Amino acid sequence: MDAWDANSDDLVRHAAGRPIRVVTAAIRNRALLRDLLGRDGYRGVLSFTLAEAIWLAGTGISDDALVAYPSADRRAISRLTSDEHLAGRVTLMVDDIAHLDLVDAVAPPEARAELRVCLDLDSSWQALRGRWRLGYRRSPLRAVDDVTRLARAVMSRPGFRLVGLMAYNSQPAVDLWRTRHGRIRRALARRVLRRSMGRLAERQAAVVEAVRAITDLEFVNAGGTASMAATAQHSWVTEVSAGSALLGPASTDDLTDVQPRPAAFFAAPVVRRPGPGVVTVAGGGYVASGTAGAHQLPLPWLPEGLRLSRDEGAGQTQTPLLGGATADSLAIGDLVWFRHVKAGEMAERFDNYHLVRGERLVDTTPTYRGDGKAFL
Repeated sequence: MDAWDANSDDLVRHAAGRPIRVVTAAIRNRALLRDLLGRDGYRGVLSFTLAEAIWLAGTGISDDALVAYPSADRRAISRLTSDEHLAGRVTLMVDDIAHLDLVDAVAPPEARAELRVCLDLDSSWQALRGRWRLGYRRSPLRAVDDVTRLARAVMSRPGFRLVGLMAYNSQPAVDLWRTRHGRIRRALARRVLRRSMGRLAERQAAVVEAVRAITDLEFVNAGGTASMAATAQHSWVTEVSAGSALLGPASTDDLTDVQPRPAAFFAAPVVRRPGPGVVTVAGGGYVASGTAGAHQLPLPWLPEGLRLSRDEGAGQTQTPLLGGATADSLAIGDLVWFRHVKAGEMAERFDNYHLVRGERLVDTTPTYRGDGKAFL
């Protein structure tokens, strides 16, 4: 929790006065979300599913839940459209007219509450007609005309209200920086990244100006942990989003603007000593999502000097660790501490987070899994 506090304070400084919307996928723990939303500088959540947003709003965690991705969950849509209280606290993400059609098919506008809508602007950099790109494949909305066309469609449809725009700057967060790609390609990609971020800001500003010319917006959300500091400087941004940097997983080690302290770990007990310089721990195969490769495997953290075996990696039931004298010093039952590569995904493996200050356990709080929730 000492690292958690320091990381949360750092993010507020980087946000430069912009409120931070908390990315719930990186936390997945209601106690920690409540802690953040009670701090100065944090406001609202960016949830990863509609069902999660409804749960967080319904349990009083947040009265401002923006769903980060379009939803095709008809049951959740039905729940939202039947509850005017929830409909006023949850905002749907849309990047296609078909998303509006799906909602109307579940509940026609004359039979439901008005729904809040946000448009998702694609922020990737593309060349060679999209065959080479930086950033994730998200929304089809790229050009000003694409966004304004959909904005007018939302405004003309009964039962919907356009309230926001979102532009997640994923270019600095892509796995390219840590993957099998060679040094030359990574260097080239970094050069392209620096140049493309400037052009991206110009495109985003033009889109925001065009949409604001046809309707008032409650918010314009942009950024992400890897680009938050730079994004917060743009005048058209009203709020930024962040999550991963609060827990400081291994994927944030290569960031330059934000350098979080590692705050979240899991432990695995030593159960075997196969030979000199080797120990085996139970479980440990908590592989991160993204491009497959060794860079998505958990990192042995403490005691220092241990590493995964290239032949076996991190296993479903057991994980061998190599480490010479460090391995030889460990006894059966000793704990090895690991860092997960991505924030939040670790919570899908464990029922609780144990909150520690200094060397004192101050609380044990359920993760989403501990709450009996599995949203994806």
